[in-house]
Amino acid sequence: MVDTTVLLAGTVWPRWPYEVLQHALRGDFQLVLSRTVIQEAVRKFSEKFPLYTQDFEVFLAECGYEHIPEPSSQVVLAHRDLMRDITDIPIAVAAIDAGVDFFISEDKDFTARDQTTASLHQRLRVMLPGAFLRQVMGWTGEELEAIRHRT
Repeated sequence: MVDTTVLLAGTVWPRWPYEVLQHALRGDFQLVLSRTVIQEAVRKFSEKFPLYTQDFEVFLAECGYEHIPEPSSQVVLAHRDLMRDITDIPIAVAAIDAGVDFFISEDKDFTARDQTTASLHQRLRVMLPGAFLRQVMGWTGEELEAIRHRT
C-alpha cells in the first residue's frame, strides 16, 4: 500500500516514488489503496498539481489496484493514540486491517522512528520508497543513486 505522498511524488517527479508506481503498473506487486488515500490525492492534485490530474487518473485506471475498506469512525477513535496526526489514523488502520505487507510513504508521521510511531511500527511495516526499491524490489545502491535527482 502507498499513501498520498507516494502517489503525488510518483506522478509529478520521476524519482523513487515514480519507480514504485511503475513496479505496480508492471504487476510486480499488487498495489493496495484506500478511498481516503485516493480522495486525498485527488484533492491535492487539484490544489497543487492540476496539470497532473489526468496522469493520476490514467495511473489509477491502468494499475489494477486493490481497493480496501475504510475503518468505521468507532475503530478510528479506538486507535486515536496510534498516530500523531488524527487524519492519518484511518489510513493506518485500513492498512493494518487489510494486512498489507508494506506501507510505503514519505510522510514523516508514518516513517519517523520515535515514540509517536512505535505502536504503528509494531503493527505495520512502513518503508520509504527508496528502501522498498532496494530491500523488496532488489535495486542496487547504484541504481537508486542514478535517479535520486532525476528531473
